[in-house]
Amino acid sequence: MATKIAVAQFCAGQSVATNLATCIGLMSQACKESAKMIFLPEASDFIGNPSEEAMTLSHPVIGTDTGPFLTGLCAQAKQLGIWCSVGIHEKSPRSGKLYNTHVLINHRGDIVEAYRKIHLFDVNIANGPILMESNNTVPGTQLVAPVPTPAGRVGLGICYDLRFPEMALALRKQGVEVLTFPSAFTIKTGEAHWEVLLRSRAIETQSYVVAAAQAGKHSEKRASYGHAMIVDPWGKILAECDGHSEGIAVASVDLASLTRIRAEMPVLDHRRYDIFP
Repeated sequence: MATKIAVAQFCAGQSVATNLATCIGLMSQACKESAKMIFLPEASDFIGNPSEEAMTLSHPVIGTDTGPFLTGLCAQAKQLGIWCSVGIHEKSPRSGKLYNTHVLINHRGDIVEAYRKIHLFDVNIANGPILMESNNTVPGTQLVAPVPTPAGRVGLGICYDLRFPEMALALRKQGVEVLTFPSAFTIKTGEAHWEVLLRSRAIETQSYVVAAAQAGKHSEKRASYGHAMIVDPWGKILAECDGHSEGIAVASVDLASLTRIRAEMPVLDHRRYDIFP
């Protein structure tokens, strides 16, 4: 049986309240489209804030003080009866640094899993961005096991993690059926690599890949590529947003089709772990 899901994109700014209102609206759109699960971008809570302000705006994921952004999303998920995947900033034990965290919320409004980004985006691209995520972010130290959801077993990644196939393959060996990478890809890297990376991860793991995206100009110095996308296990793009508009794209996850593809071409069984451990 196929399950409808929605992938979202928007242009987050510095206001948590404004971004929350946008996300709540996107969740409502997804519900109207009969989606059972919505995927929101990386850093949906805020983008572009000064470091000191970012620290005060961030909250823990576990405990009673999860802050207004997560509290609002959990309430909306419960009201609509929809699952939600979202990227946020999370308070860490390290002074002056945060986690880049991917949170999964169920249809009852409960936070069921949180993954902290393990690959940090420290790059200096010629004629492109200079970004040092490690200046204000603590890297995570572990994968989290795929989570059962209405769309299948979902494996959590974030943005730059998309470039590391060993991570996707590790989740595949743990039984993943849907890989998801909430992102804020730069324009330059998005134009060059976004689609090919998403389709590659889908093909090599024979999994659905869902990538929500930040889209548009956040500030004078920061812009995101957009093109939120859902890709099937054969590498076909099922749904895609454009490069700048706020909105959702909807498609169905068909686990019977996934099972057939994996049976017809059992690449996981053919891997030579004796040669490539």
